[in-house]
Amino acid sequence: MRAAFFGEVHGNSIALESAMRDAQRRGAEAIYCLGDVVGFGPHPDRSVELLRESGVATVQGEHDYAVGNEKPVAGTCYTNPGEERLARLDHDYTLEKISPGHRAWLAALPRRISFEHQGVRYLLVHGSPRRQDEQLWESSTPEDLLELLARDADADVLVCAHTGLHWQTALPSGRVVVNAGALGRPANDGTRRVWYAFLDTEAEEPFSFVPLEYDCERLAAQMRAEKLPSEFAEAILTGFWTTGLDVLPVKERLRGRH
Repeated sequence: MRAAFFGEVHGNSIALESAMRDAQRRGAEAIYCLGDVVGFGPHPDRSVELLRESGVATVQGEHDYAVGNEKPVAGTCYTNPGEERLARLDHDYTLEKISPGHRAWLAALPRRISFEHQGVRYLLVHGSPRRQDEQLWESSTPEDLLELLARDADADVLVCAHTGLHWQTALPSGRVVVNAGALGRPANDGTRRVWYAFLDTEAEEPFSFVPLEYDCERLAAQMRAEKLPSEFAEAILTGFWTTGLDVLPVKERLRGRH
């Protein structure tokens, strides 16, 4: 089996379209989206349309829930007033631009998707099995907690997103936890590329991470034209985050410029 897993599209329909073509070239039999289809990017309808028209199975992220139900975004990712202000501006923009039909689709998305292949149980969530906005980090989330989350969810492989950084770990029990990273913005590494996870069950290492180049200049131009906060386009073009830095653990923070 070959499958692609897209994390955190965040309205980046240009990267999403490129990733879908790339995954198909790699022989993906299925494509899954791990949520946060909207938020931060321009023209939210475009990303929703791509997923719906292609029949991509999608789990609900906290931005999807908030937009779909016209509620505030969960504040756990924002630790200072400046970031809260940017999040509110973006949320108001998305609510204004998205169509009622697509808003209803976001509201109806499931919080988890599960499937089994060759006796291996896969569970797909946005943050964690217990919370949409829980952040699982490579460096600081205890192994015991990862074991507990996967075991209680009856998952041999737990695939998540939400943090924007891709990683995977094999646990002592044999269970595997994979963070698919993000299509919506770079990995805070100083490059413009974005990442997604690819599964090939016949490969020696079943999960790999795919770097993706796309037309980020066009995305930045759309952000400016829509008068989104300049911090969003800056992150896309520099490869370094301008928001969300306060929640990064030390090891992950040291990979960036701050």
